[in-house]
Amino acid sequence: MESFLMSFIDIVLHLDKHLPEIMAAYGSFIYCILFAVVFCETGLVVTPFLPGDSLLFACGALAAASPESMNISIIVLIFLVSSVIGDACNYMIGENFGDALLKANTKLIKPEHVAKASAFYEKHGHKAIFLARFVPIVRTFAPFVAGIGKMHYFTFAKYNVIGAIVWVTLFVGGGYFFGNIPVIKQNFTFVTLGIVIFSILPVLYETVGKKLLGKE
Repeated sequence: MESFLMSFIDIVLHLDKHLPEIMAAYGSFIYCILFAVVFCETGLVVTPFLPGDSLLFACGALAAASPESMNISIIVLIFLVSSVIGDACNYMIGENFGDALLKANTKLIKPEHVAKASAFYEKHGHKAIFLARFVPIVRTFAPFVAGIGKMHYFTFAKYNVIGAIVWVTLFVGGGYFFGNIPVIKQNFTFVTLGIVIFSILPVLYETVGKKLLGKE
């Protein structure tokens, strides 16, 4: 039982690496699994540990290598819908239950993660919802903090949708066009890390670039 549990946890935490075997075992049901993982990673404040960027990149690469098994159009649609709905759900959790959850001091929500997202939100304002898409951990907590702060929902929704489109396009597209190049396949972890670094350039511009250019 313990061995099964450890194997299950490993698959969940490293779903991007286990995609081929899951596809072989579950076929088209893989789309439901992917929807659930991205929804939970973005929508449930207690699951920031789930794969996000690397999963999107891996799915793009698999769609290019095996289009008969994984359809790129379906993948993009699934990730767009799940990430938008996920953030919206997270916002509503923060708006309706955020204060109570924080006062309960539950171990499921780490105070340092909330503090980090709060500082990020305070620094960047409404744009934090867009920028947070590209920062692991913060991506999960930013909508929650926005809900607690009662950000105007239509403002939140605008940045939520725009951020989801850019995030999914960048990572799935990156995997689709570059993921099957031999040198990238052999160094997948480093490549994914590089894409994450590249994706947070907008955040670096907001925090450093504007100061250097004298815009703040």
